Amino acid sequence: MQIILVLAVIAAAGLVLFSLARGLIYFAQGHRAEAEGNLRENQIMQNKMMMARVKWQAITVILLIIIGLTAAGSS
Repeated sequence: MQIILVLAVIAAAGLVLFSLARGLIYFAQGHRAEAEGNLRENQIMQNKMMMARVKWQAITVILLIIIGLTAAGSS
């Protein structure tokens, strides 16, 4: 069970990193999007990536709490 939880934490942390990277890419493209007239779509994608990052961070923290509780219970 612990191994599955650890793998889930690794996967969720990877998705946090992926969402962060995509959000930073959209953030960096802000000036180009403004020049092309796509500023609204760019801002929407930035917000979506921020919400995805927050969601995956919460899932990661919950999984870490579960690991801590199961480890404390098995002592």
